[in-house]
Amino acid sequence: MMRGIRGATTVEKNEAAEIERETERLLRKMVADNDIKPEQIAQVLVTVTNDIDACFPAKALRHLNGFDFVPVMCAQEIPVKGSLSRCIRIMMTAHTEQDQRDVRHTFLNEAITLRPDLLQKG
Repeated sequence: MMRGIRGATTVEKNEAAEIERETERLLRKMVADNDIKPEQIAQVLVTVTNDIDACFPAKALRHLNGFDFVPVMCAQEIPVKGSLSRCIRIMMTAHTEQDQRDVRHTFLNEAITLRPDLLQKG
C-alpha cells in the first residue's frame, strides 16, 4: 500500500549547513519512525517557505545511505501571511503495510505547532 508520510522542521538561520542538517535529521527520523527503507520510497517532495534560499534542502538526501535513486523535488510554499517562517516540509510517498492511522508523521523544532493532532502520544 502506498502511504503519504508528512514531516516538517524549522531552521533558525537561512544557512546552507543548517538547512541540510535539519532536513537530514527530519528525513532520518521519518524513515526510522516508519521503518521505511529507501527502496520503498516512491518520491520525496520538499517545500520551503520563501525565507529559505541558501540551498536546496533536498541535497540532504545525498547524505543518506541508499537514497541515490530516490526521486526528490523541491518547491516553494505558498506565502501565506502569518505562516510559520523558516519552515521545511516533506511529503514522502512510500510503500508500507502500515494502516494509514498508524503512519507516524514527524514534526521537529518550531514545526511541532503545525499539526499537534498528528504528533504521536506517549
